[in-house]
Amino acid sequence: MAKSKNISFSILALVGAKLSDLAQLYKLRLGSLVVFSSLIGYLLVIPAVDFAALFFLSLGGFLVTGASNAFNQIFERDVDALMDRTKNRPIPTQRMSLIEASLWAGIAAVFGLLILTFFFNAIVGLLSAVSLITYAFIYTPLKRVHPIAVFVGAIPGALPPMIGAVAANGLIGNTAIYVFLIQFIWQFPHFWAIAWVSYEDYAKAGIMLLPSKAGKDKSSAINILIYTATLLPLSILLFMLNYIGFVALISLLISAIVFLIPCIQLLGDLSDRNARKVMFASFFYLPVALIGLLIDILL
Repeated sequence: MAKSKNISFSILALVGAKLSDLAQLYKLRLGSLVVFSSLIGYLLVIPAVDFAALFFLSLGGFLVTGASNAFNQIFERDVDALMDRTKNRPIPTQRMSLIEASLWAGIAAVFGLLILTFFFNAIVGLLSAVSLITYAFIYTPLKRVHPIAVFVGAIPGALPPMIGAVAANGLIGNTAIYVFLIQFIWQFPHFWAIAWVSYEDYAKAGIMLLPSKAGKDKSSAINILIYTATLLPLSILLFMLNYIGFVALISLLISAIVFLIPCIQLLGDLSDRNARKVMFASFFYLPVALIGLLIDILL
């Protein structure tokens, strides 16, 4: 009996370890933010909530995002082994073989794209494929070549809310465009703040993400400030064009100001401490901004 229990516990431990490795390979926490923005894009457009559609949009989004992240780790396995923040991932530690990781990535990509294409429409499937290809096959290798990788990476990073909006009505309309623009501009200070905080770690692997060749200097801080500040006039423009209402405007402005304050502080002292504040402020901005847009629609 005791032996049987030990075997059961061993099996459960193995299954748990494998699920944990898959969660790391697919980056489920990052995937949650991606799916969240996609669902907000959908809810901004759809006249009546369809819970089956929400489920399949979430499932397809998780799978495509997971595939993108898995391919990223496959291509960067040698780089990941050099950095403290990534050296314990499944592939560098050899807890998962390259063949197994490729299999999981392929399965997620195929099923995710099929779900999004056939449950919704061809445009959703195409945009999702563009997101996957751009992130995994263009942005990933470009990171070690030129800081323009941030611009390239901002495209798939901003597509999820557009994909959600297009899933709702099959059109790339005004809502799909403006949620893309908001998330696209947000990507730059978000990426750069992470690159600043992890600069030394990235340098070990030859990854170039900060806009200045000198790295953590005033030029990089100015770029972070300018892109963050751009969110303010963009919000006002969307309101003046009647794309958003007053509630959304206030939400966008408040979250942008909260985002902007540590950027100003970073320009003042170029410290890692304030760069970290910018990074956390970027995490605050996006959900607050998107939820504000949704509340504005509901009122």
